[in-house]
Amino acid sequence: MSDSVFAPLSDHGRFAYSPITQRGDYAWPNGARLAVYLGFNLEHFAFGEGLGACLGPPSPQPDVLNYAWREYGNRVGAWRCLELFDALAMPAATIFNTALYEHAPELLEACVKRGDEMVGHGHTNAVRQSVYSEEEERALLSGCAQRIAQHSGKPPTGWLSPWISETRVTPDLLAETGYAYTLNWCHDDQPQPMRTRSGQTLWSIPYPQELNDIPMVVARQMDAVDFANMVIDNFDEMLQQSRQQPLVMGLALHPYIVGQPYRLRHLRRALEHIARARDQGLVWMTTPGAIYDHVQGMNP
Repeated sequence: MSDSVFAPLSDHGRFAYSPITQRGDYAWPNGARLAVYLGFNLEHFAFGEGLGACLGPPSPQPDVLNYAWREYGNRVGAWRCLELFDALAMPAATIFNTALYEHAPELLEACVKRGDEMVGHGHTNAVRQSVYSEEEERALLSGCAQRIAQHSGKPPTGWLSPWISETRVTPDLLAETGYAYTLNWCHDDQPQPMRTRSGQTLWSIPYPQELNDIPMVVARQMDAVDFANMVIDNFDEMLQQSRQQPLVMGLALHPYIVGQPYRLRHLRRALEHIARARDQGLVWMTTPGAIYDHVQGMNP
């Protein structure tokens, strides 16, 4: 057999393999071992064209059923979620499309007023980020940062690509356009530094693809009861694991899914479970930007 069969596989070059059981120990603020954040995804889609999550059977464009279903999240579901976050005194990371500044400015204003972290998520989720040229992608990243700074008071620290879609140079461009961390990679339970071509470090903050209502509820058709149980079980297990080392648990939420009343009822149950542990001082309820600040402070 040719030696070429055993040649090294293609690699991204962003980080080396590192077993989680062989890393240095540290703690989150106030000695907490588990950091928990809510990734609150606010998205806007073009009508009659482009991409969009299909909650019901897809139809030829204009797909009114699925467009309107998603729009329920911005008109109703998001506001109910914010009421729940307020009731439990939980911060959130608002991960949003900048098209919402024109479409639903009141919603973004409410998130800013709450003091939530504003995280870049492209201009719209109707287009995958990976379709852009390098020049177009740079313009997207810079333009979103400028719009967020203009409307919300300061530029974003973090980024989540629409559809978690990257080109080969996305991490490089993120670092070069002023972003400090990315949520695109789901490869670890701790923040990890990533190499970029400029030599700048781009941090990867864990973002969930399991504790995420789109793949669980939409793709796997999981019931709201089971999704809430999964959140609770994941939290309890990670709380136990965090006795050995500090961990991050994110929860990705889309209001057109969890903002439906019967699902919100069960999300309420899951978040109340987490809030009880927070009130006992067992976890750090935070945002991905604050997690970045903490690890960056340890690794200046």
